[in-house]
Amino acid sequence: MLKQPLLRHFLSIAFCLVTFLSFSQTPILPERERARVVDEILEDRFNNLLPQLMRREGIDMWIIISREYNEDPVMKTMLPSTWLSARRRTIMVFYDAGGDKPLEKLAIARYDVGNLLKGEWDINVQPNQWLALSKVIDDRNPKKIALNFSKEYGHSDGLTFTEHKEFMTALSEKQKAKIVSADRLAVAWLETRSEKEAAIYPIICRISHQIIEEAFSEKVIHPGITTTDDVVWWMRQKVTDLGLETWFHPTVDIQRLDPESFDHLRTFSKRPSKQVIMPGDLLHCDFGITYLRLNTDQQQHAYVLRSGETDIPEYLKKAFMQGNRLQDILTSRFKVGTTGNKMLLESLEQAKKEGITGSIYSHPIGVHGHAAGPTIGMWDQQQGVPGTGDYPLFQNTAYSIELNAAVEIPEWKKTIRIMLEEDGYYDANGFRYLDGRQKEMFTIPRKVANVK
Repeated sequence: MLKQPLLRHFLSIAFCLVTFLSFSQTPILPERERARVVDEILEDRFNNLLPQLMRREGIDMWIIISREYNEDPVMKTMLPSTWLSARRRTIMVFYDAGGDKPLEKLAIARYDVGNLLKGEWDINVQPNQWLALSKVIDDRNPKKIALNFSKEYGHSDGLTFTEHKEFMTALSEKQKAKIVSADRLAVAWLETRSEKEAAIYPIICRISHQIIEEAFSEKVIHPGITTTDDVVWWMRQKVTDLGLETWFHPTVDIQRLDPESFDHLRTFSKRPSKQVIMPGDLLHCDFGITYLRLNTDQQQHAYVLRSGETDIPEYLKKAFMQGNRLQDILTSRFKVGTTGNKMLLESLEQAKKEGITGSIYSHPIGVHGHAAGPTIGMWDQQQGVPGTGDYPLFQNTAYSIELNAAVEIPEWKKTIRIMLEEDGYYDANGFRYLDGRQKEMFTIPRKVANVK
């Protein structure tokens, strides 16, 4: 008789050799093509989006300063595909002269920044980089000089203490009086998706969904053998094999008919890292990828069929419907100018009226996983989030609709949580999911018609 570790090893090899299901994988672009797409999108954003945002926020000069390996989060999103970091000290200056004049995009650096920002510093004329920057400012004499410092958003707070001190030392008193925070402009740049980005985002979400679908299948999971940790590392490896990245370590957890199993009502911070998956388990994952500088963040469920079962128990189906309904309650409140806190409180109030015990912790998504924009609750702040929750909704922005519905299951003598997260987009046509949403749990194995 095979010992358990050897049996597991043997079955792992067997599952690698045998394909139980056919999963079609959306093609992934090779590196060179990805670079082309990234640079095309960046050029479009600089030329067409940034001027609009600067005028919307009343900023005529925006300066971003970073040193190599200590990049401002905003600057990281502005570097061309072949720049994996800033070089030495890189200073970007964006100046709007007004009227129909094009936006000036300058680099006070030893190099041009790709083909998009022209190098303006001639070290033979002015050896001091800070004085070279000061001259650019004096020559243009802007009304406002926006710098990346912010109390509310870490994304917009990338100017370091040292760089700020050096910059202010070189600046004249006249120009110092014009310094303002660029936080709202930085958030606008980070949260607003261009037409090209909106077109490719559904593809990225589809790839992420495909990985979850395969992970939650008999191709990966053998009840009684496979652990939650096995599935997590399968997902990580799958992403690596596709040439992609994850922006956080995935999680897979279990709710089951077992008084000693993990109770999601207690905490989000302490979850068992390794449980053997068994028939009758309700599985949940939290997973996201990064591709073409955009991120996904998704949570879905699967049910492991018991012997003789051909479908998910009705009580779990009904519980799942409450999660879907809570999604609808929230997304129906997306409206330009509405704050994250207002959407949160109105949604929770409506859920309560409908008998749904809900918790909402949705967030913007885009070039960051937990991105800049209106925060719509946090799991431990269901009365509203000061600061980021007071930020209003704008069009052409993307969100992870993340929430849960707590549902009492008499058959299990416990309360479970239907924890869902799907990525969506808001524009002039309203809110939509980028690649749909899960409306029914996966089954392991997949349901087969006419099983005898």
